[in-house]
Amino acid sequence: MNDGQALTANLVTAFLVIFASRLGLPVSTTHVSVGAITGVGIVNGSADKGVIGSILLSWVLTLPIGAVTAATVCWILGAVG
Repeated sequence: MNDGQALTANLVTAFLVIFASRLGLPVSTTHVSVGAITGVGIVNGSADKGVIGSILLSWVLTLPIGAVTAATVCWILGAVG
């Protein structure tokens, strides 16, 4: 990634985070930044499809794993107290 591509990825990240904030939408700055950097990689042909697949899988699994973990902890704390 050259300087211009890095600047583009950072500007896109900033714009999307500000836009989402104006709409009251919670977004992860890290997720938005990774998405912007991936977009630059796809455009210039340097993106690694295996890495992109791993990132997408982790994004899909984060919510259900977090929900199951929270439910389990809540159940355990309810049983103890």
